Amino acid sequence: MSTENKGSGNKTDPMIWVDMEMSGLKPDSDRILEIAMIVTDAHLNIIATAPVWVVHQTDEVLGGMDAWNTGTHTKSGLVDKVRASNLDEGVVEEQCITFLKQYVKANTAPMCGNSICQDRRFMARYMPTLEAYFHYRNVDVSTIKELCKRWQPEIVKGFNKQQAHTALADIMESIEELKYYRERFFIPSQNE
Repeated sequence: MSTENKGSGNKTDPMIWVDMEMSGLKPDSDRILEIAMIVTDAHLNIIATAPVWVVHQTDEVLGGMDAWNTGTHTKSGLVDKVRASNLDEGVVEEQCITFLKQYVKANTAPMCGNSICQDRRFMARYMPTLEAYFHYRNVDVSTIKELCKRWQPEIVKGFNKQQAHTALADIMESIEELKYYRERFFIPSQNE
């Protein structure tokens, strides 16, 4: 394995948090509507927050959404923002990379979030250069939640999600959720 793909293992290594809102769950037929990113240090302190990018999609894409996506994205105002946007996936991809280059070297920081493999699948399909900028590893808060459900279910009950279903709100919630699990589920090092 190439050394350029390895982080230093330092506690200050950055983490890139991503959330996307999509028109559905299938990358082969659904599309990216919104993307937000936050860069944190290893202690989950925010270093930088990217602008929230809304990707223009056709009425055909928006009309193909199921009832849940139509209702959720209409209620949040995202459908109107998508129609009004003049940014396509290629432009948003370039702007995301430009943002990340200010804070993180390519192939060094994991992609972080909730059910992040789903976002990564869409990114690989529609924004492959951006997907390639990330380290191949993921930090998926949903995995920790699933383990807590099985091993210490009382911990999961203590964190209530707002479920705003906007990209930036969801990232902030993912970071707070990981902080919650860090304090209650992981045994802290004696050196901290």
